[in-house]
Order: sequence, then C-alpha cells, then structure tokens
Amino acid sequence: MHVLLDLVARHRQGHAIGVTSICSAHPLVIEASLRHAQRTGQDLLLFEATCNQVNQDGGYTGMRPADFVRFVHDIAERVGFDAGRIVLGGDHLGPNPWTSLDAAAAMDKAEVMVGEYVAAGFRKIHLDCSMACSGDPEPLPEAEIVRRAVRLCRGAEAAWQQAGGEAPVYVIGTEVPVPGGATESIEGLAVTTADAALATIQAHRVAFEAAGLGEAWLRVLASVVQPGVEFDHHDVIDYDSSKAQALSQSVTTVPGLVFEAHSTDYQTRDALAALVRDHFAILKVGPGLTFALREALWGLDAIEREWIADDQRARLREVTLRRMQDAPGYWQRYYHGEGRALSTDLQYSLSDRIRYYWPDPQIEAARVQLFDNLRADPPPMPLIGQYLPHALNAVRNGTATFDPQSLAMAHISAVLDDYHHACTNHDLT
Repeated sequence: MHVLLDLVARHRQGHAIGVTSICSAHPLVIEASLRHAQRTGQDLLLFEATCNQVNQDGGYTGMRPADFVRFVHDIAERVGFDAGRIVLGGDHLGPNPWTSLDAAAAMDKAEVMVGEYVAAGFRKIHLDCSMACSGDPEPLPEAEIVRRAVRLCRGAEAAWQQAGGEAPVYVIGTEVPVPGGATESIEGLAVTTADAALATIQAHRVAFEAAGLGEAWLRVLASVVQPGVEFDHHDVIDYDSSKAQALSQSVTTVPGLVFEAHSTDYQTRDALAALVRDHFAILKVGPGLTFALREALWGLDAIEREWIADDQRARLREVTLRRMQDAPGYWQRYYHGEGRALSTDLQYSLSDRIRYYWPDPQIEAARVQLFDNLRADPPPMPLIGQYLPHALNAVRNGTATFDPQSLAMAHISAVLDDYHHACTNHDLT
C-alpha cells in the first residue's frame, strides 16, 4: 500500500496523525526539512512542487519535474537521508500557468505537465482545474472542473503505466486561492459547507467511474477544502474548530478520504494539532518556511552589521531590496503602497513575495559573503541570541551549530517542530 494511503487508513482508524506537505524549492528549506526529519525520526517526508514552480516550461524555478526530483535527491544524498522515505507531490496541477490561453490549449499543456510529473517519479498528484482559461465563464462550472480533472487523471494513469513503479495517489478539489496565497483581503472567509464538500467528492467519484477510472478513484486520498484558515499580506485567520465541525465530520462518511488544508502557514501549534484532529490530515506549508528563512537571513544581516567591519559587510538586506526594486515583476501586482509601507511589504508581507528573489545571482552572492564573513569571524553567543533566539536554543540543545547556515536552518526547524507536533499521533477517542 502507498505510504500515504496507509497513513490515511490509520487516521481513519482513530489515530490523529497527519503529514506535513512542504511546498518549497529553496535548498536551505529542503535541507532544513531533511535534517529535521532525521532528528525527529520521521518515516515519511513529503515535498511538493506547484504548477507555477515546476513545469515543462521550467516554471519560475527554471526546473522541469525531473530536475526537481534530482534537486531534492541530491540534497538528500548530501545530508545522508534515505530517498526512499521521500514522497514527491505535484500541487495545483492543471492549467493555472497557462490561463491566458484558451481552454483547449491550456489543457493540452496541463496534460503534458501531469505526464512529466508522473514520469519523473511524483506520486501524489493534486488535480486542480478550477481556474478559468481565456474565454471560459467565471467561475468555472463544477461539472467542467470535474471533466477536466478526469482528463488529467487519465493522462497521469497513462504516464504511470508507461513509467512503471508505484501507482500515483490523487487529491481532488480546491477551495483556496491560486498558488501563492490570498491576493485580496481575507475578511469574511467562509468555511466550506459540508454539503459542498460532499458534492464535490461525489461528482468526482461518479465521473471517475464513468470514465473507467474506478481503480484510480480508490487511490484518491484527500479533497482540498477551506477549513477557515488563510493569510494575506498582514493578517492571519486562525483555525476555529467550532466553526468547522460540520465540515470535519462530513468526511467521516466517505470511505478512505481525509481533507487537505492549504494555507496553513502561520497557524499556531495548537491550531495545527486541532486541524489534524478534525481530519484535515494533510497540512500544506510553503511561504511560512521561506518567511522563516528570511527572518533568519535578516537576523544574520543584523549580526553582521554589529560585528563585521563596515568595509567587509555583505549587506544582504540592502542588496535584496535594491534588486527587488530593480526587478519588480514578482511583487508589483500585489503590493500597492509607497515609501515605508512598500518597504515593509517587500520585506515582511506574509505572502512572502521575496522568496522569488533568492536565486538572483547578486542576492545569492551577498548571502554567500554574509555566511563567509560570519564563519571567518564568529560572533559571540549573546549577539546570536539577540537576533536568533530559536537558533541559539537549538545550538545549546545540541541540534545546531554556530555556523550561519546551521543557524538559519535551525530557525526554519522551529516552524517544522510545530507541524511535526501536530502530525504526531494523538488518539481521536
């Protein structure tokens, strides 16, 4: 049995276990996640790439699916983590990167993408055709969403039959913003109704079986819904279990399924645990981890400012902000302030558009110089504690070192600790 299907089965047997879905393509986030899994003894580590990050055209990372697999496995080999414990997933796989095209052209591209994901070894496939393409009505009727999802499932199954190996498992549905987080105010966010959630599942089941995909339907393990969690640039809506009970209990009437919760970034430890207890057993996190990375890098930049001679400083923060202003393509549609307000959003927005800029050669060169400076002249412990207290605590507990890369990963791991706690078994009875 697929390890994720086994996890879902155990959850349905009354164990409040879940899995963290790590959606990031940053090497330090990947390495931090691998080392965290080693330290905590996790049998399963789930990494996912979105359709915008990774596709046959390269996505914004420049990687095709096979490239992402090599990228993750190379880091795992360097860390000494068994690649057999890694599951790779594709998130929001559908026409989203090509919605400027008409539906026929966009779906042709989406089908090629899904095939490449499966051929490369991705085995958790989120079929998401909810977005309107050029000429489509908005919102897209659910019947059409389902029809397109069935087409992509058929393509995924064909790719698997040709590639061999373990059969893919599927996630259906979407009740979330497009990949990357909310772009408008999150006031008035509504929890998915139980009736709507069950109708979506039923519509997909009927369509899969009518298309001869009944065996594939048995490998559908989750449906994406909105449990009432979201974030925008400045605010977070925290999970309120009392408002999601009807939705939570509805999935118990569907054999073999749990819910998948997106945009769980920035939720508290207790809220994450409550989500898993309420059958939202797959917790997506992405910007929350690169936000933690940015916090760590800004902390190291502040340490450098106090400790390293002015003429030797890398000035990572200054370089990054200058490059973001010089090349605004990744943020100008989302941030509309000026002056101090814009500077705040560029650095501290919870949507974390800054994550798109870390591969920039000038920014990466500044990061390397920053790390080199702090390795050549290590700062004293109290200065680290001033700016990176979580990382210092990890050093003193023996799970990190004073190396700047280790400090940055320890800060990321503090976020992963909350997810690991939430996904660790607590009896539902």
